Amino acid sequence: MAERYANLIGGRWRQGDRFHENRSPSDVTDLIGLYAQADTGDVDEAVAAGRAAMPAWRATGLEQRQAILNRIGNELMERSAELGRLLSREEGKPLAEGRGEVFRAGQFFTYYAAEVLRQLGENAESVRPGIEIDMRREPMGLVAVVSPWNFPTATASWKIAPALAYGNAVIWKPANETPASAWALAEIIHRAGLPDGAFQLLMGPGAVVGNGLAGHPGVDAITFTGSYEVGCQVAVAAAARLTKFQLELGSKNALLVMDDADIDLAVAAAVGGGYSGTGQKCTASSRFVIYESIHDAFVEKLAAAVGGLKVGHALADGTQVGPVVSARQLAANLAWMDRARIAGAEVAVGGERLQLAHDGFYMAPALLTGTTNAMDFNREEMFAPIAAVQKVGCYDEGLAAVNDTRFGLVAGIFTRSLARASHFRRHAETGCVTVNLPTAGTDYHVPFGGRKGSSFGSREQGRSAAEFYTQVKTAYIRAGEPE
Repeated sequence: MAERYANLIGGRWRQGDRFHENRSPSDVTDLIGLYAQADTGDVDEAVAAGRAAMPAWRATGLEQRQAILNRIGNELMERSAELGRLLSREEGKPLAEGRGEVFRAGQFFTYYAAEVLRQLGENAESVRPGIEIDMRREPMGLVAVVSPWNFPTATASWKIAPALAYGNAVIWKPANETPASAWALAEIIHRAGLPDGAFQLLMGPGAVVGNGLAGHPGVDAITFTGSYEVGCQVAVAAAARLTKFQLELGSKNALLVMDDADIDLAVAAAVGGGYSGTGQKCTASSRFVIYESIHDAFVEKLAAAVGGLKVGHALADGTQVGPVVSARQLAANLAWMDRARIAGAEVAVGGERLQLAHDGFYMAPALLTGTTNAMDFNREEMFAPIAAVQKVGCYDEGLAAVNDTRFGLVAGIFTRSLARASHFRRHAETGCVTVNLPTAGTDYHVPFGGRKGSSFGSREQGRSAAEFYTQVKTAYIRAGEPE
């Protein structure tokens, strides 16, 4: 019998009546466990418990709050090998990436542990004589966190850690594709010393739990990372109650490679940025915009590199690309390949389903050539190990191609020209820009987010997180004359 894992509601583990089978995408015969599925009654109970716990957590001393977050972060880093293996087993990313993600999640908690002591207010003189002004940030209250499956520990951590650091209570709804990593993180947080109800875990379908939280009158703010379409639904539900919301949505990131670029360095960045994590990351490069004079040489080297990537079980030694996360995702990826061929794209390498020793959701990483932005796969987020090359004749044409998208998360350029790099940094219509680096890979102590259809609301990570997880109070004080 597979082990059953419960939701955390009001400081107690609750099994419930329904469970989700969690199977490894590397080997569908590998049953990881059965995970409880919350219902609408659980949502209501968790909201009530969260609101009841808010005063105690808000009143917790800063040093105690800092110690709790440090405790969580240090345990994540100490157990990164163990928990990274679990993450890779259920999500499908290679073992080194799983370990690295868990370690980074620990760094988020230790970073925000330090931020606990940096919550400093401001003061000002009033335009009216004898009055002083004090400005400080206070917690939003009860924050709902809805996180995705592709970075099940890291993305959740960069939301939960600042929410707790700034004194909020948290209800976390993780993706149903990766409940094991979610439960493991929740178990660590639960033991760290928070008041009962200050942190809660509700696993279950988005239509029940996510929608229930987004429209709940007891939720003060909701932060969501996921698809554009679902994010719009969250926005509508939250806006109907004037609930503060923050969205990180889709992307269609481009890497522009100019004629003066170091081609070998650019190819390495394209492989790392486009195919690590099986291409299932919001910062992945899915469009390679290449200057025509180096196009053929670049494609030849990139196709060879992509074709040489070792696809295999996430836990196997030497695996560079694991399986995609689910049968549904694999079917969608293969459908994109069919649409690309119909649209006239050429398949330089890959794109087919692979039958390996284990029964999993494997496909060969694909590179498409002869493409334009008019083709739908260059306009929609595929979330797949599939990237497309398009040829441009000059820098201006390349920049226009990079910006020709409804998304705006990350854009990168490879060039030796300081003038081109500086111009690109100013004119790329994205929230993040890379120069001579892959589009994937961000630091936790600086703002992260996009423009256009990629993000809505204040930035995540770094000190910018305070803008979402707190609200400003301005106080006016007349001290009077001393007696």
